[in-house]
This record gives sequence, structure tokens and C-alpha cells, in this order.
Amino acid sequence: MEPDHGERRSLNFVFTLKNSSTCGLSASLRTLEKFDACVYHFETRPTRRVRHRGDGIECFVKCDIASSSVNSLIASLKRMADDVRVATEERWSSFPRKLQDLDKCHNLIIKFEPNFDQDHPGFADQEYKKRRTYFADLALSYRHGDVLPRIDYTVEETNTWRQVYKALRSLYPNYACKQYLDAFQQLENLCGFSEESIPQLQDVSLFLKDRTGFKLRPAAGLLSARDFLSCLAFRVFPSTQYIRHHSSAMHSPEPDCCHELLGHIPMLADKEFAQFSQDIGLASLGASDEDIEKLSTLYWFTIEFGLCKQNGSIKAYGAGLLSSYGELVYALSNKPEIRPFDPEITAIQPYQDTSFQPVYFVTESFEDSKAKLREYAMKMKKPFSLHYDPFTSSIQVLDSLQKVKNILSQINDDLRSLHSALDRVC
Repeated sequence: MEPDHGERRSLNFVFTLKNSSTCGLSASLRTLEKFDACVYHFETRPTRRVRHRGDGIECFVKCDIASSSVNSLIASLKRMADDVRVATEERWSSFPRKLQDLDKCHNLIIKFEPNFDQDHPGFADQEYKKRRTYFADLALSYRHGDVLPRIDYTVEETNTWRQVYKALRSLYPNYACKQYLDAFQQLENLCGFSEESIPQLQDVSLFLKDRTGFKLRPAAGLLSARDFLSCLAFRVFPSTQYIRHHSSAMHSPEPDCCHELLGHIPMLADKEFAQFSQDIGLASLGASDEDIEKLSTLYWFTIEFGLCKQNGSIKAYGAGLLSSYGELVYALSNKPEIRPFDPEITAIQPYQDTSFQPVYFVTESFEDSKAKLREYAMKMKKPFSLHYDPFTSSIQVLDSLQKVKNILSQINDDLRSLHSALDRVC
């Protein structure tokens, strides 16, 4: 066959070879060569198809080929392989598709752990390190659907919590945003937030589920950015259960339950903020390593250290600020530089994870931040589109016209219901 030198197009092919021998691979490469396909990327992995599992490989090919040769190439591949299809999704951009998949998202960053960091306040405390191992084992053995483990905190741990709680609570009326204050009051009234005892994750998770659909799952420590952001995509927040070392009650080099419960939880009870958090997570699914780094920086300067404007004043909504007595006061003084939130600029701003930030970003509103984040995410280069199904808490890859039509049908049903409701109230 003479190669076709007409109009060319880039395509992603996925197909399954019936066995894992190199003969099949060689034959598929010869077929691609026969049709003058310029191969940019070729990957293999054990097939996930039940009928070939254990004796077959799935192949992904990214290539450039003449438009007129596409159908002939597909027909030739079908004679030697199964499940041949043109894919708009790069199947090797691995990410969780359903809640159960989050059981695999537990890659840890050990940068600040007491067993490895000599500057950690608990590095020389063997009892503290033993206690941390206990918490890590609980988190790593947790599986989707399990009841969140209840902890019998020690007197020393509760005393540490009390110090932090009392000091921070005195600052919140003047420094925290309205959404935080409203939720914090509810947590005190309904969820056992007090200086006398450390709240249990199961109780807090149920509280959040009723308000914004967010749920908690235990984390053994600081997760990798990709794994952590993946959890947010499903409205799941990984939360540590251990507490900082008693010798450094007002500062922790790593996330602990003071940071999670006092910093993150109240804001996750706000619907606008919860959606903003999920949007960052959804943007991370299938993203490149470079984009993950930018998204984690956006997360750092918003969800961790973000400021917002309210009634002519600047208030804190970031968990890193609201769980740190010293930095909360510093961030709202006249010492640091304050810039308007712009995802393009914020995503590349260097940050400090061992000292106060020299720069903070302030948003006009959570609605404004959400709109800017979505616009930023639309510019990220991905070979596929995704849809989150809130009914099944799963991610759907939109790789066919029918899938898009199904979602449009759901949206039309919702619009008809809203239109009917509008007629009744008017």
C-alpha cells in the first residue's frame, strides 16, 4: 500500500493484545508503519479487561496519521487485537474514578515526620513516635466504607489541644471571615468543639456531609499533592488524627488534628468554599506533574493561606492561618505584601513551608475565586474532559457523544424543575 500524504491528524489508539508476547507488539508496530503513522508515544500495561486478565496487554498509541488511512488502520488492528478504539482520553493519565479508588491515594511526604526530621519537636521523644505509629497504622488500614476510628486521646494530647483552642478562639472574632465564624459556632453547638476534648472525625464528617457533602477519611500524614487533590475531587478531605508535640503547642511543622479541625473543617461547611475546594481537586485529575505543582501552589495560597475582603476589611479563611496563632496575627498586620488573587500569578508564586509567607493573596469573594479558578482550569492541556456525578460520587470521562448527551439530558431535567419552581414562587 502506498502511504497517503494528504491531510494528517493526531489520534490516540487503545487496543488489547491477546497475549503478552513480543510478537503481538512487533506486529502492531509493523501495521502502524504500513500506514505511515508517525508514533509519538507507545505504552503497554496488563489489561484490565476480565477476559484477558493475566494473559494480555493493553496498548496506548499516540500518533500522527493521514485522515484517509484511519479506518483502514483500525480494520487492520482489529485483525490482530481486541477492543480497538480511538480514544480522546489518554488512558495512562491515571486517576481515581470512584470513591473506592481513594484507598490507593496514600502516598506520603515524610519531610516533616518525627522519625526523619531532626528538627521535629518530637524527634527525640520515643513515646510520641510510638503514638504516631499507632495513628499511621489506623489511617493506612482504613478502607472506603469503614467507620472512622474513634480515638481515646491522652491527658497530655488533650492539654495540648486546650492550649491551642483557647489561644486561637480568642483571635477568631477579629481575624476570621464570616463564613468561618458561622460554622465554628455551629461546630461548638452541635459537634462537640470545645477546649475540653478533641472532636472525633466520625462526628465531624457527619456534620460536613449534612451541609456540603464533604466527608473525612483518616490520613497517616502529609499526602503527596496529587493524592490529596484527587480526594478533594470527590468531596473527601483526608484528615490526620494525631496531635502536635506538647513542647511546641503553638506551632506544628506538619498538619495535625489542630490544623485540620480548627483550620479546615469550619470552612468546608460553607457551600461556596466547598465547591471551590472540589474544583481544585477536579482540575488535578489527569493533570501533568507541572500542572499538579501549580495547582498545589494555588491550594497553598488559597485554602491554606488565603485572605478575603469582607465589609471593607481583610479577613482570613486559609486553614494555615486559622490554625496558627503567630501567622494569623502577622498576615493581617501591615508587614507582609498583599496581592489580589489571580490564578495565573498565584500558581507560580514561591511559597514558604517553614516560616511565615512574605506574600498573601486576597480574593474579592469565594464566588469570584471559583469563577477565576474554573477559567484557569479550562486552559490546562488535557486530552479529555471529565464530569463528576454527585449521585454516584464517581468521575465520568466524556469520550463519546452519547455520554455528553446523557449529561445534557440531566441538566435539562434540572432546568425544567427550576423553571417550574420559579413559576410557583412568582
